[in-house]
Amino acid sequence: MKTDNELKELVRQKYSEIALQDKATNAASCCGAAGCSTEVYNIMSDDYTALEGYTSDADLGLGCGLPTQFAQIKPGNTVIDLGSGAGNDCFVARAATGVSGKVIGIDFTPAMIEKARTNAEKLGFNNVEFRQGDIEQMPVTANVADVVVSNCVLNLVPNKDGVFKEIFRVLKPGGHFSISDVVLVGNLPEALRKDAEMYAGCVSGAIQKDVYLELIRVNGFENIIIQKEKPIIIPDDILLNYLTHQKIAAFKNGTTGIFSITVFAQKQEQTAGCCAPGCC
Repeated sequence: MKTDNELKELVRQKYSEIALQDKATNAASCCGAAGCSTEVYNIMSDDYTALEGYTSDADLGLGCGLPTQFAQIKPGNTVIDLGSGAGNDCFVARAATGVSGKVIGIDFTPAMIEKARTNAEKLGFNNVEFRQGDIEQMPVTANVADVVVSNCVLNLVPNKDGVFKEIFRVLKPGGHFSISDVVLVGNLPEALRKDAEMYAGCVSGAIQKDVYLELIRVNGFENIIIQKEKPIIIPDDILLNYLTHQKIAAFKNGTTGIFSITVFAQKQEQTAGCCAPGCC
């Protein structure tokens, strides 16, 4: 079993490689981790092209939802994108905040930061910045963000509880997040669950849906809403790397499911005498 630091280093290495791949390679795989499927369709990602601010050079096909579409971003907002990659969600968020707002992308892969900064310079955006850092210890002061977004990233982080604590810290009172992520219902076959390559591909790093939602609740968030949910179907030619044909059939006919969910939650407004986490 790999340690948390070993898993994080694996993700850093894989996403450094992904930064150099084209979108078609990434989109035909599981979160871009391995271009091993011969079935030509996107396993997880949704279509961003109709959203204002979409920039094709920043779209690596790595997401599992459209969190910025649901994030209720307003002009002048400060938005933080966790695991910002080449900047796709940041540029969509910037279209919503306008020139009076600010967007901060955080990613711990240097190659992604470089690619995102290059894209921002090409677009001439001076209110979008990218900071290299760990989302478990964000390089951002407390109570600075109106909105936090993230797309298919928290499932890659071993310490998800720590990330939700950090999201709570950086959000202003009354601020909110909209996060797309991969979750499970039921238990994955052991071969899938323990394989490190599948961890970098989002699946074995996912946790149970009810545990995920409970982590949000216990970290002080309220008004928790699932804005969108869809099943994730892994093609047989990927599953055959881990399971026999018989086990694949049992897996598909069982009660286990892999889902993409987009979740909204809010940090409560600060009130006199409030003693909730982070507001005193």
